[in-house]
Amino acid sequence: MQAGTPIDGAPADATTPPAMADDLRGVARLLVRGVTATTDLAEGVHAGILGRPGPAGGSGASTRGIPRIAYQGVRMTANLVGGALDASLARLTPWLGPSAGSSRRDALVAVLNGVLGDHLAASANPLALEARLRVGGRALPLRGEDWPSLPLAPTPRLLVQVHGLCMNHLQWRRQGHDHGERLAAELGYTPVHLHYNSGLSIESNGRTFATLLQQLIQDWPVPVERFAILGHSMGGLVARAAIASALQERQQWLERLDQLVFLGTPHHGAPLERAGHVLQSVLGLTPWTAPFMRLGEVRSAGIQDLRHGLGEDLPLPPGVRAYAVAASLQGVRAGHDHRRLRGDGLVPVRSAFGDHRDPLRALGIPEAHRLLVERTGHLDLLNSHAVYATLRHWLA
Repeated sequence: MQAGTPIDGAPADATTPPAMADDLRGVARLLVRGVTATTDLAEGVHAGILGRPGPAGGSGASTRGIPRIAYQGVRMTANLVGGALDASLARLTPWLGPSAGSSRRDALVAVLNGVLGDHLAASANPLALEARLRVGGRALPLRGEDWPSLPLAPTPRLLVQVHGLCMNHLQWRRQGHDHGERLAAELGYTPVHLHYNSGLSIESNGRTFATLLQQLIQDWPVPVERFAILGHSMGGLVARAAIASALQERQQWLERLDQLVFLGTPHHGAPLERAGHVLQSVLGLTPWTAPFMRLGEVRSAGIQDLRHGLGEDLPLPPGVRAYAVAASLQGVRAGHDHRRLRGDGLVPVRSAFGDHRDPLRALGIPEAHRLLVERTGHLDLLNSHAVYATLRHWLA
């Protein structure tokens, strides 16, 4: 086994900054939601102490009389202030100009979408990310005259990279290295990034991804001979969901898909999300702790999907070569049973390889298509020298 040592590369992609007013409106809406949610929690605890829990001891408890009027007043005031602030900021959009775009801002928005993305989308919050494919820092689709301005000329071979939970397309670059950029330089691929709201359900993101891939193949300025998908963490599950959607819709891009590579993908779930689900269940056992179940419900649909991985049996498509990379924080001795390894801090080795006690749920990825890197964490997969060397061999 090889340790995952970092390697260097080139500068990050440029991005177009959003409107500053939209950022401020998004933050204001989250603050209002925080006030109303805290008020709901306080009222639930108050009702529990008074012996008036919600239905079946759930978290929907409420008070009566003067306390009820007081809690309703707080919620009403917060919503009125939030609505007025939102309307004022919308009118100021032309004067406030663009936001001060930065990698830190983009990383924060990606985290917010990972944790609250389904709520952001459902409430039309300006901070909700729209799924887009990007090439050379530019969002697709591009006009014909825009293609020559890209830093790399489009090639017939594409590498589509799909980031993980709470991340964005810029974070494929870690410690100066980007797997896609290096593969482009050495093997002639054109890197394409999916930038998406990782808080939405994996199934929903998969359907959107499938539609975007179909459009990509149709609009690419040169005929696409073949392409590969490289998914990190949740990104691998989104890729599998996209394949399932494409099979159902009979989309033609599947005919060009040649290889599918998973980096630390929790095919059969991640223990941390399962622990969160258990904690939420325990909180619901008494009327006094039941209101705190709402804290557990803050987890987005995307996070909850990681409890058991993809909820249904989605076999890998025939004719597509699949590869899997798993990591372990501990050293690996020759002949060591990988089923007993701790994993990369987030994803167990067995889950990353797609192994399962039930043969019908196992992905069946051949041993020759697997890599286990030792003393490597989940994010270190993005800048591991051992991982890159193997990717180059697989995708050559």
